[in-house]
Amino acid sequence: MYLPLYFPLILLVAVLAASAIKVLREYQRGVVFQLGRFWKVKGPGLIVLIPVVQQMVRVDLRTIVMDVPPQDVISRDNVSVKVSAVVYFRVVDPQKAIINVEHFYEATSQLAQTTLRSVLGKHELDEMLVERDKLNDDIRTILDSQTDAWGIKVANVEIKHIDINETMVRAIARQAEAERLRRAKVIHAEGEQQAAEKLVEAAKLLGGDPRAIQLRYLQTLTEIAGEKSSTIVFPLPIDLIESLKGRLEGDRSG
Repeated sequence: MYLPLYFPLILLVAVLAASAIKVLREYQRGVVFQLGRFWKVKGPGLIVLIPVVQQMVRVDLRTIVMDVPPQDVISRDNVSVKVSAVVYFRVVDPQKAIINVEHFYEATSQLAQTTLRSVLGKHELDEMLVERDKLNDDIRTILDSQTDAWGIKVANVEIKHIDINETMVRAIARQAEAERLRRAKVIHAEGEQQAAEKLVEAAKLLGGDPRAIQLRYLQTLTEIAGEKSSTIVFPLPIDLIESLKGRLEGDRSG
């Protein structure tokens, strides 16, 4: 019959025991404050706190995947685009993550957004589309250096998507087509140049020995004889004309 008298005391002891005993998982740490001052980082496992005197804040050490919402970015060549990204980071120092910054997740998110706009604004649109790996690494390096004071390690940053308006898409398509035409003309010109160089080399080789010209002449006659044509024009070697001319001049002088 004395149970109703002790019931409030038993309830108080139960509440204090529940608030004093904490269990932290393997990926969790507890930042313990004693009378408002930092005491130590504890965990994982069973943690016993002094009720009222000590308080604990849980910190998750797993890698956090944070989506950076689409940001309006104006590139160095004055092209307006929307860029979205994803950031992978984790807490490596629970004490700094709780004491040095308020709500480290929100702080990292805001910093990622401003850094994304700042870094991409220094590059042209072509660089954004082609050099994503380099831009990802630049953004990660800046974020990692600035969040180090918060006890956060930025492991990776990936630009997910770059949205371009239709007018700019058509302009890029025209630019790509012009670039392909330019390359085709350059390749054609290089081919003509190489062919001309080979012809000059062949002419020098044939001109060095008259017998080579005669062999080429006979080869040409063989090729013409194989064609089904009604009219055949036989080329006359220049050296034969010069020989006949020399004989005629000799007869006249004699």
